Amino acid sequence: MNTIKKMNKWANGHNPFYLLDIARLFLGGFLFFKGLNFMTDAQYLKDIVAPNEEFLSSMLIYHYVTIAHFSGGVLIIFGLLTRIAVAIQIPILIGAVAVNFLVAMHPKNLVEASVILILSVFFVVVGSGKHSADYGLKMEM
Repeated sequence: MNTIKKMNKWANGHNPFYLLDIARLFLGGFLFFKGLNFMTDAQYLKDIVAPNEEFLSSMLIYHYVTIAHFSGGVLIIFGLLTRIAVAIQIPILIGAVAVNFLVAMHPKNLVEASVILILSVFFVVVGSGKHSADYGLKMEM
């Protein structure tokens, strides 16, 4: 717990203007719209999961990815439970980088997934910032 407090104190002290908040909004918005994209175009995600022939695991992956991106994006946008929401995204993003690198090389998707993965790891370490619901709730206590 002391480690998290130290990381929060450091992040809040080294926050250049609203840069951290803008990056958090970008990450949350991207994940939210990616979740919407997977909801509306289910065939795209099913094609990605197609090498895995087992029905149960492919349906679990499809629902996990869609719900995690959609709900996690909303939580990240508001800055509520940011570290948890981003930590749930990391296995998905590692899988996205692995699929784009090992299975079918799509440079645009590989760069996109890599940047979002790096940004997600950053927010797991740094937290949500001063202008977030987490910070507001912490200050009320």
